[in-house]
Amino acid sequence: MMDRYLANFSIALEAVIANKLRSFLTALGIIFGVAAVIAMLAVGNGAQQEILEQIKLVGVNNIVIEPIVEQTEEEVDEGESSGASENKFSPGLNMLDVNSILTVLPNVQRMSPEIIKETFIVKNGIRRSAKLIGVLPDYFDIYNFEMSDGKMFNEFQLENGSQVCIVGRGIQTKFFSKENPIGKYIKCGPHWLKIIGVMAERQVSSTSLAKLGIRDFNMDVYTPLKTILMRYENRALVTAKMVQRAAREGNNDENADNQKAYNYHQLDKLVIQVAETEQLNPSADVIVRMLERRHYGLIDYEITIPELLLKQQQRTNDIFNIVLGAIAGISLVVGGIGIMNIMLASVLERIKEIGLRISLGAKRIDIVLQFLFESVMISLSGGIIGVILGVALALIISQIADIPTIVSPISIIISFVVAAGVGLIFGITPAKRAAEQDPITSLRYE
Repeated sequence: MMDRYLANFSIALEAVIANKLRSFLTALGIIFGVAAVIAMLAVGNGAQQEILEQIKLVGVNNIVIEPIVEQTEEEVDEGESSGASENKFSPGLNMLDVNSILTVLPNVQRMSPEIIKETFIVKNGIRRSAKLIGVLPDYFDIYNFEMSDGKMFNEFQLENGSQVCIVGRGIQTKFFSKENPIGKYIKCGPHWLKIIGVMAERQVSSTSLAKLGIRDFNMDVYTPLKTILMRYENRALVTAKMVQRAAREGNNDENADNQKAYNYHQLDKLVIQVAETEQLNPSADVIVRMLERRHYGLIDYEITIPELLLKQQQRTNDIFNIVLGAIAGISLVVGGIGIMNIMLASVLERIKEIGLRISLGAKRIDIVLQFLFESVMISLSGGIIGVILGVALALIISQIADIPTIVSPISIIISFVVAAGVGLIFGITPAKRAAEQDPITSLRYE
């Protein structure tokens, strides 16, 4: 039995080799279909991986509160022609809000207040603009940051506002490319900070940074929150400079619209992480009511839930992958139809050959196997070429369009299985047509 299979396979192989051009043209549909499947799955896998990285960057189960600096609200009395207005007062987003949220919400897992200060870093005659971020240790847990070297802030440094910092990988590369930065000092604004740790590098595309409003964490300098409040700036304190500024604005009301809005918020960002995803919306509702009361009805903040945005993006990506997969699947079906058409035409061309084989003792199953082997070989050859082309397309897309692509082994296996299945399924009809030929009529066929 095995000898019969081998003989039929040998005959089919000789027929494919003898008609190289026709076989290649027949396989074109499979080639492009398999290449499309692999390339599209690579794009989908790359998008999936990028979304997972984005989830790590914005954290899981987070509620993000950010202040609105330029905020005006006034009541208009239609009976007054002067249009007088009364501006509401708000203490802004501050540490008292943090304490209130911790008191009221029992499901808070972590909380990270942040103060972001634009400053300059000076080291060895090099001056570069950077962001100095005042944080607490929960910040690094929320965003899944890892330390590549050094250690985290200790209790003494956090309580006393010590002049210490943790730098991103980009800062280390820029200022300490040939030395270990741990224990060294770097000047951030007017103060020198001792480096006690270096963050592991975070790989994020520029598109993701812009789309999600995420900073380039690799170029940030992190210091204890109290270090910012005690040694740099505490916007919750009333200073002589602020009094002078208020008096100046009061005496110059006609130019008030042209003056830059003053940031009176003590905090620049507040991230609250709850234990379960189901608690996000109820917790956000409680926080909204609490902040509205604490800020005396002035909505000078905005609350967002990045996890929900990412889930929507994931859903959109899944739909996109289904559409791409359907298009690629249609290409394979078209390629299979092409194989069937060419093989049917081949049967008509080789009627005399079929009759001669039957007259020499070949059974109908032999004729069926011969044509099935031919169609499967053509589709598998097209599958191999399609895999090579698909991997090349994925690399080209990644380089030209700056889109991450990941070619997975499962996509290659699926492509081979589909290619073999297409050759088998669409080769059955031509094979049966060939086997049904009458040998006497076939021998007389011209």
